[in-house]
Amino acid sequence: MSRGRLIVVEGPDGAGKTTLVRALSGRVRAAGREVVEVREPGGTPVAEACRAIVLDPAHPLSPAAELFLMLAARADLVAGLMRPALQRGAVVLSDRFDLSTMAYQVAGRRLPEADVRRANAVATGGLIPDRTLVIDLSPDAARARRQAMGTALDRMEQGDADMQERVVRWFAQAAGPGVVHLDGMLTAEALTEAAWTHVREMLTEHPPAGPG
Repeated sequence: MSRGRLIVVEGPDGAGKTTLVRALSGRVRAAGREVVEVREPGGTPVAEACRAIVLDPAHPLSPAAELFLMLAARADLVAGLMRPALQRGAVVLSDRFDLSTMAYQVAGRRLPEADVRRANAVATGGLIPDRTLVIDLSPDAARARRQAMGTALDRMEQGDADMQERVVRWFAQAAGPGVVHLDGMLTAEALTEAAWTHVREMLTEHPPAGPG
């Protein structure tokens, strides 16, 4: 059996992450691979409970409390769903992962980067994405997308303008092994094509196991 692959879609609120994950999921299935879609925070009963607290504007959390709720959700998701899927050879498509922690809790909330990285390593057990697709938007475009949604803002989306701009800029500057940047101003179809180029390359390098 081939080793599973972890592909993460990242970017600021309104970038189109969820739409892209769904589009890529269909293409990966059509290519003959099992797909497991997850979102962060969430995906397990424990993680969904953490998500409800973190996103509820009624809970005035400190930055540290927010971080640990996010990491508790991630730890449960990794152990209970992601690692088992990867071990059986599935392609896991995640709507957010560790890069969001760096963007929101380090850049946004200004928590110490080294401490956050150590805590995240405990939560993930060292799990690292094989590919991280970052959808880039300018701060102005991200702000316009959030306003155009026309829905009530959750607690994270209610952060002040300076915080939101720091988050967007962190995503735009993200770098490292497996990190790929995509133009968030593309149409949904063009964005899917651009992302699929990178995902298809990974599937070709790691095809599913043959009979026997």
